[in-house]
Parts: sequence; structure tokens; C-alpha cells
Amino acid sequence: MNRFIHKALPALAFAAIASGRSVAQLPTPPVTPPVTPAAQTGPVALDGIVAVVGDQPITRIDLRERVLGKIQRKEVAEPASAKDSATLDSATLSDMIEEELLLQKATDLKITVSDADVASLLDRQIRETRSRFQTETEYRNALQQAGLGTPEEYRKYLLEQYRRRYTLERTVSKLKQDGKIVPLNVTDAEVAAEFDKSKDYLPPKPPTVTFRQIVLAPQASPKAKEAAKLKADSVLAELKSGADFEKLARRESMHLQSKELGGDLGWARRGDNVPEFDRWLFGTPFQAPLAPGQLSPVFETPLGFHIVRVDRVQPGEVKSHQILIMPKIDSADFARASRLADSVAKLWANGTPFDSLARKYHDYAGKEETSLLTPWVRDSLPPSYQKGFANKKANDITTFQIPGSAFRPDVPKYVVAQLLTADEGGAQTLGELKAAIRSELAQRGGVRRYVDALRRQTYVSIRLHSVPTTAAKPND
Repeated sequence: MNRFIHKALPALAFAAIASGRSVAQLPTPPVTPPVTPAAQTGPVALDGIVAVVGDQPITRIDLRERVLGKIQRKEVAEPASAKDSATLDSATLSDMIEEELLLQKATDLKITVSDADVASLLDRQIRETRSRFQTETEYRNALQQAGLGTPEEYRKYLLEQYRRRYTLERTVSKLKQDGKIVPLNVTDAEVAAEFDKSKDYLPPKPPTVTFRQIVLAPQASPKAKEAAKLKADSVLAELKSGADFEKLARRESMHLQSKELGGDLGWARRGDNVPEFDRWLFGTPFQAPLAPGQLSPVFETPLGFHIVRVDRVQPGEVKSHQILIMPKIDSADFARASRLADSVAKLWANGTPFDSLARKYHDYAGKEETSLLTPWVRDSLPPSYQKGFANKKANDITTFQIPGSAFRPDVPKYVVAQLLTADEGGAQTLGELKAAIRSELAQRGGVRRYVDALRRQTYVSIRLHSVPTTAAKPND
């Protein structure tokens, strides 16, 4: 979309990637003091091995870190008794064994994840964590208090977590692609049971809206357009007299994105620009395109008056330079656009069809969206939209001003919008999540079945105190 960065709504707090619950529980560690479960108020032994998978041990400290992470992220309730703690330990250890089996399969498949593959995510996570603290000292103290060591040690820890997660994702994706992992059938009863088990940990739905809009761009007066056209004609005359195109573009062009490049627009395909522009680059049934080195006459688009020089042509693409002269748009033009927005709102409220109004008034040339039917979290909308939609209900029609485009940031636009839905949020329901839960369980079940087969072929020894010791030897 031109004006929005889409933020998908959280469908399931417990939803994992297709590889199942164990992957979803790989943490991005919060920088908060560790939580100690009620059942573990005394000393906790952190040494020792609680499981062996193939030749890889899982230590008690690994298990405790995972359990504490689940509690901190509120994925599970804090155990109230020794029995609850033992149950949580057992379930968490099972997840960790599944992960290790898949990681060992990744080695067999020669699936690797480099530091570069996760660098952007890692850097973003560290920036977000650091931004919560006013000073470097506060940041370092918080890391130490949370048992995460120095910033360098925290970075190494996060790097390992991201690499594990991506390795698991790629492994499962590869196994699906090869037909090794096939989703299971899931019944309605299983979906309902999963929802009941997880509903207490689902975050509330945030307030969302869907809407339709007509965006109006202020238009220059006839007098301003005439002045811009005369200026463009004089620039073209200079070019025809031998002036250097690039130097003239740097001096006269009003296209911010190409001005400092001497008017260089790079390569473009048909449809990248407005139709009035494309006809000079690509031609029409009634007009041949410009040849390399050829100048266009002055021509008008919704942005203003252009002069284009084609540089190179290859199949489907044209490289060109341009000089753009925009007509002046002043406060009187802004006021006129604001009054027009009010008039359009009244016409819409009185029954004029939206499509008719959009065809006549909407800023299609600016590539503005008209119907935004995917629910948008109110807080994720641009500030101007948040303010414009404040206290508005479904079916309300409202008008407000928004910032200008990248081409003309000094020229605001005017929005006439109707809220189609205005969901105040709240608890998520089974009906809303049913399809997502079913898909998640089907994928999780397929992975679980595959991992069970891996387990039968791999040495697995569980040594957790509350779990009977079992050992499965390779079938071969």
C-alpha cells in the first residue's frame, strides 16, 4: 500500500510456525528479572543432564531457562506445587527433545543458517531492547540482573536462538516440500479442546477498523498552471539550444527523487508511471515511443509539466531522465480542497454511491488506496488516521487532513473516509480462531508424527527425576 505498512493481527498467541509448538517456544529473551516458580523457592540444582538425544545432552540449566522463559512470556501459569512444576518440566523437556531431533535431521539434510541470514533480525531485536533504557549503564545492569551477561554475551545468546529457530523452520519447510511431513486431519472437538487449553493465555484483540476512503489532492489554479507551463517551455528551449540536461535538471527540476541525480529515473517498466508518462516511454497504438537520445515535448501529468529524454531501451524496460516543473499550490488551493472534501462527504452521506465519487475525486494518480478491508489495528495506523478516526463508529463518515506525498511533502491531502467496521477488541473467540487453530494443529500433528519416527531411530535417554527413565536404541 502507498500510505500504510501492514501489520498483521495476531491470530493465535500459542500458534507456532508449521514445525509445531516446540519451535514457537524458542524465546527472544526479555530483559527482566528472572521469575522463580512458587514450587522452586529453595535452591535449585542446575547441574546434571536431564536427557540425551543421540550424542547431544540437554542439561538441567537448559531446561530451567526454557521453563522460566515460558513463565515470563505468560505461555503457562506459574506452578503452584511441586507436582505442577514436575508436569511443566516434563512437557518442556519433551519439546526440547523434539527440537534436538529436528536439528540433528537438519545436519543430515545439510541445512545451515549463517550469521548474515539473521543479522537484520538480530540487530533490530538488540536495538529494541536497548531503546527501553535511558543509559548504557541501565542497559548493562538489566542484562546482568536477568542473567544474560554483558551486551556481547547477550548478542551471542540471541544469535544462537535465532539460528536455531531459522534452522528448524528451514528443516520443516524442506521436509514438507519432500512430502515427509503431511498435515493430519483435525476434528472440531480437538480444535475446541486446544482453544480451551490456550484461551487464558491469548492476548485480547486490539481495537481495529476497516474503511473506505476518497483522497483528494489540492489542485493548482489555472494561473499557476500557466506559469509552470511557460517555465517548462523555457527549459525545453534551453535544452534544444544545447544546454546540458543533467545540469539543467539539478538547477530546475522539482522532482525531489531525481533532482540531485541530474534527473536520472533509472529503468522503468510500463505501468510504473502514470499513463501520460508511459506513452512517451513505451508508445501507444497511435504514437511511437521516444528513441534513445530523443527529447519529448513539454507534457502534463497530475504532478506537473515534464520533459523526458530516453537514454536506453531494452525489451520491456526504458531508462530515462526527466525535468519536472510543478505548478505552485498555495493556501487558497488547500482551502479549496478542504471545502471540496466537505462537499464530497455530504454527497456520500446523502446517498451518492462511493464508486461514483471515487471515480470523480479520488487521487488515483498518487496511488492512494480506496478500500482497506483488512482489519487495521488502530494504534498501527498513521497518526493522522488515528486522530481522524478517534471516537468514530461503524458507518461514520469523517474528513481529515493527511501529510503530502513523497513527491510533494509540502502539499497536504484531504481524506473523506467511512468506517466500515470498528471493532473495540476484547477476548478472542473460538469462532474467530477456529480456522487458524485447525491449521496449526494439523501442521503440528504432522510434525509430531515425523518426529516420533525420528525418535524411534535415535538414542533418547530421559533422566528427569519425575519421569521414568527410558532408553530407545536405534532400530538399525
